This record gives sequence, structure tokens and C-alpha cells, in this order.
Amino acid sequence: MKIHLDTRIPAGTPRAGVLASADAATALTTSAAAQASWNAFWARSGKGWCTATDDGTDAYANLLPADPNTPEGAEKYRQAGAALAKLLHAARHTGVSLPNAHPALVEGLLLANYRYTDQFAQKKAENTPSLNAVYLEGWKASDLRALEIRVECVFLARTLINHPVNVLNAQGLAQAAADAGKEYGFHVEVFNKKKIESLKMGGLLGVNWGSLDEPTFTVLEYKPANAVNAQPYVLVGKGVVYDTGGLSLKPTNSMDTMKSDMSGAAAVLGAVSGAARLGLPVHVVGLIPATDNRPGGNAVTPGDVLTMSDGTTVEVLNTDAEGRLILADALHYAKRYNPQLVIDLATLTGAAARAIGHYATVAMGTASEEVWSDLLASGSRTHERLVRFPFWDDYNELLKSTVADLKNIGGADAGAITAGKFLEHFTDYPYVHLDIAGPAFADKPMGYWSAGGTGIGVRLLLDFLSTRTA
Repeated sequence: MKIHLDTRIPAGTPRAGVLASADAATALTTSAAAQASWNAFWARSGKGWCTATDDGTDAYANLLPADPNTPEGAEKYRQAGAALAKLLHAARHTGVSLPNAHPALVEGLLLANYRYTDQFAQKKAENTPSLNAVYLEGWKASDLRALEIRVECVFLARTLINHPVNVLNAQGLAQAAADAGKEYGFHVEVFNKKKIESLKMGGLLGVNWGSLDEPTFTVLEYKPANAVNAQPYVLVGKGVVYDTGGLSLKPTNSMDTMKSDMSGAAAVLGAVSGAARLGLPVHVVGLIPATDNRPGGNAVTPGDVLTMSDGTTVEVLNTDAEGRLILADALHYAKRYNPQLVIDLATLTGAAARAIGHYATVAMGTASEEVWSDLLASGSRTHERLVRFPFWDDYNELLKSTVADLKNIGGADAGAITAGKFLEHFTDYPYVHLDIAGPAFADKPMGYWSAGGTGIGVRLLLDFLSTRTA
């Protein structure tokens, strides 16, 4: 989509805007008939978009008395933008003019204008967004470009998540990272199976035993000359490109969307790409351990003991708790950077999704209260909200094994927390664990989320990194 920063709007382009009061309708139209039509609509319903024709051109107005400069108001504007995108698509409009539009309205419109169409042999009109141009006035070119980049990085993550595993396996995910690094100017190194074996990454290798495809471990590094942090921020993303559950096989209906089990990896790639494209003065490293989890070949079995890259032995009691095994090796690898902060993102537990649904991300960890304050504020600003769970050491008792240093599940209670405590074992730095199992994948369109991968975490991380540039 092209966003135009000028007033040279093609004739017939519809206009749209959010109004704080009905009296502000003159900003969109001088037609008394159009204003009367809108007032009648608002009198009946009190909310939502309404349409009128002004000299043969459609005009859309939304009466929304919310302050877009607050987190709650900004989200209402994003949702209004998403609803507008749906209306414009239904009318097959190819462009829209948004005079004096708040950034949140534009962001919602753009985020909603996404469809995954790569697998259609014939791309029908109803499957493809019609909107390809947005005309804005009064914006700085830099602000416009920054918004475009953030949205495009979300779309990058969404598309990677939506690819089926026969299109995007571990090698394909690593190649996508390499392509992004080449295009956007950050360093990418991909470790093959031989290199992974040399690093003794027993978790990643063990999960991969049942697969015909070899695992990969991808290192992304964006290190600008003007970086303000001597120690990097390290982002770790779970890259299970498909999860059958292994020998602890998932039920069929729980397996249908498991191409999305690499949503954490997609978010990390989107965030590092965004940091590079925005030119943020921060040193950022991304780590993506990747494999599929299948029950074939010599697949890891319940009762097996794996030795992780730090020497810890882990009793595997459930092969469907594989994400923490591959993340453990990545978190240990992160130690070599002496990081200022490590954040992992993973579709890790059904317990997290059941606890809070798709409305937020479960968060926990050992980072400072200053970090938590900034991260929670970023979640509020982007509406990629975080719910902070307890992280008491008492939970470590649930991970004790009788035959190894740890077991990979903690039992029925506090499953999201015990998963996080398992991962903490492999850290020695300030650490945040984000379990995105709830909001990572949408079964149906919801607001500015299209059905499929949501790209959750990209906007959160970019906002957070932007606060760390001073």
C-alpha cells in the first residue's frame, strides 16, 4: 500500500474521519444533506461509521468522543480504523483521504488491510484487500515512514506465521531471516546441524530427532555505530515451525493451527528488522532456535534424559513441552553477549492462553522494576498488553526430577509459571519471559487482526526499544 503525504487527491477518492462531536462534521463535508444523514444515524445508534454521498464522492464519519492521546482512546481509534478498512473493502474502494487523522486511526486502518493470499491459485477480489492508497495531510514525512515500517514489520511476522510448514520449515525460516538482514542492513548467521552439535545444544537436537528436516539456530545482530547501550538487548524467539506434540501427540483439533508455534521467532525477526529500518540507536541481538516437533524416526520419548548446552540434564516427561527445551539452549547461548536484558517470546503453554485468553500476553521474569515499568507502558501504548505473573522460587519445587537435574513439566498447577521458571534456570542476566500463546493466532478476524498470525510482539518490542534510546 502507498501512503501519500500531500493534498493531490484523485477525484472521487472517499474521505473519512473521526469526529469528537457532530458539530465537527464540516471538516469532512459542507453538504447539509450529508450532515443531516449522519446526525440521524448517530441519533439512532450513537456510534460507528456512517456514510453519505457528497457531490458523488463517498464520505465516512465516526462520532467517537474519546481522547486518542490516552492508551484507551488510542485503541478505540485503532479499532475505528479497522472498521473503516472493512467498509472500504466492501465498497471496493482503492484509496481513501484521511484529513487531520490521528496516527492511531491510520495504524488501525493499515493493520486491518492485510490478507494472507500466498497459497491461492487465483486471488479472488474478496480475498484481496482493495485499498492500496491512503492520502494524509499535516504529517511529518519521518512520522509517516516510521508508521509504515512498524506496520510492514508486523506484516512480515504475520506472513511467516501463516506459511504452512511445507512452505516454511526451519531452513526456510533461517533463509527468511538472512533475506531480511540483507535487505535491511543487519548481520545474520545461520548455524547448521553440525554447528549446533558442536555447541552441544541437546534441547534443540533432541526435539529435532523425530524430524526429517535438520534444525537451525539463527543469530541476528543489529549494531549501529551510534548505539547507546554497551550491552545488547537480546531477543529470543521460539521457532517451532510445526508442533505435532511429538510422541505426546496432540489431538487433531489442537494441531490444526500449530504452524503458528514459531510466532515468537517471527516477532523477533519483525522487531530486529524494524529496529534496523527505523535506525534505532540500540544494539539488538536476536536468537532463533528452529525445528519442527514430530513423532517420526528416533523421536524423543517420555522418560528420555537430554543434556542441555550448559550441562543441565532434563528428564522429558512430555514431548509436547518442547518449546522450553529449544529455548533453554538459546538462553544459555545469550550469556556470551553479557546482555543488558534478555526477552524471550514463545507460544509456550496452553495454561497461559487459558488464564487470560487472547486479550494479553502472560509476562514474568527477573528484570528490574524500571524495565517492567517501561515494558508494561509499551504494552499499554500499543495495546499489546502484558499481565505480570508471580515468579517465586517456590515454583522450582515442581520441576524437581528423581532422575535428572530438572524435568520439563511441572504438573497440572501453575503451568505457565513453571515453564518460565524452567527457562530461568538457563539465565544469569536480567530476564523477561513473554508467553504469547493466547494472542499469537486468531481463528477469525478480530478488529485489526486478520484471521491467522497476528504478529503480536512486534509493535510492543519496537515501542519498548524506542524508549531505551536515551
